[in-house]
Amino acid sequence: MARVRYVAPEELSPENKDVIWRDRPIYRALANSLDGARAFNGIARWIRFKSKLDGRLRELVILQIGYVASSPYEWAHHIEIGREFGVTDADIDALILESKGGTSSLPAFERALLAAAREMENEHRVSDATFATLRTKLDDEGIVEFTLFASFYCAVVRVLAALEIDLEPELLPLLKRFPLP
Repeated sequence: MARVRYVAPEELSPENKDVIWRDRPIYRALANSLDGARAFNGIARWIRFKSKLDGRLRELVILQIGYVASSPYEWAHHIEIGREFGVTDADIDALILESKGGTSSLPAFERALLAAAREMENEHRVSDATFATLRTKLDDEGIVEFTLFASFYCAVVRVLAALEIDLEPELLPLLKRFPLP
């Protein structure tokens, strides 16, 4: 059970309804701080709608962070969202294999993106070797965008854990198909 109450969209005045831009528990919890929710939503919307990194790759990075952080909410939600951007069950299985120290059949650049996400979540930095592989396909803008959104999702999993945001029951089957470590 969440540590803060979930604000219902109908409780908000018309000028504040934008803070619950998706009727999900995280946005309803964040609506307890209207300015905080707006700041959070600003970067979340930029990542989803304006970031230049391919949507499938972006979702794999977010999934990787959710997986290594053992965040049921982030993991399940981004399995669902990832599918909208072309993430397949085989991609998720490959991510799990990579997380366990195996080598999947994903291309080297995709494996490097996953490694960078794991390093950012676990070690709070990206190794020189991983960074060099990212550089093979990302220019400065791409590196900064990747760093911003991966860092943001490292923070998101902490918000979810600290506030104990609930996962909707309809997403629980995703955790059975793709269990967290």
